[in-house]
Amino acid sequence: MQPSHDIDWWYLAAFSFLLIIPFAINRFYRLELGKEMGISVARMFVQLILVGAYLEFVFSINNLWLNLIWIAVMLGVGASAIVSKAKLPHKVLFTPVIGGLIIGLGPILFILCWLVVQPTPIYSAQYVIPLAGMLLGNSLSGNIVALQNLYTAFEQRNEEYQVAIALGAPPLFATLPFVRAAMQKAFAPILASMATTGLVTLPGMMTGQILGGASPMVAIKYQMMILIAIFVMMSISVTLTLQFSLRRSVNENGRVIVGLMK
Repeated sequence: MQPSHDIDWWYLAAFSFLLIIPFAINRFYRLELGKEMGISVARMFVQLILVGAYLEFVFSINNLWLNLIWIAVMLGVGASAIVSKAKLPHKVLFTPVIGGLIIGLGPILFILCWLVVQPTPIYSAQYVIPLAGMLLGNSLSGNIVALQNLYTAFEQRNEEYQVAIALGAPPLFATLPFVRAAMQKAFAPILASMATTGLVTLPGMMTGQILGGASPMVAIKYQMMILIAIFVMMSISVTLTLQFSLRRSVNENGRVIVGLMK
């Protein structure tokens, strides 16, 4: 196996010119996404460079509290992104979303580090922070899809909901069809990804390890581990986020306090 190869900054800059393609597509089809694309790309470059420098510092210190603070920042930014992208009231739903993420991430990350990876020390930043990032990053889209579909259902199927409430159904029972549909749509991408992994796609963690010189079989075992962890965390976080959100957005009489749009 060959050792990992560093990428020269000049080569990376030259490769970045390929971004002209999505910008050209945006202009040709008049998608009106040019500003959002530019901001997203710029933020990606700045954030990754800053995070890379910060993580080198964190890895060298390897302090438990510093690691926890960084994970807390990741959770806060992730929860804020979910609510914002779902176009829902931030003040009302931030707490339910971050609650679902914390309860989903905490136990899974602990089990991964304690029983599977077993780094020394157990809170090793080299393992804890990348694993937390992968779990959170892959849970964002599921939570966004779930929340969007839940509150869209309140608007599009409001008559169905009001009939159930009028007939005496408790709010949580009346919203069960909406929750079920939201969860089905949220889980669809991860299930499709898992079903085609290896045959259609080689996931990022596996590819990264192979490029870094790891044995393909070792990379595969790590990839299976992280896919299971992602699926379990997404299942927990989506379920709890929906339930916590309903308790904040639907009162005892069944009246919906928050709609889809802010």
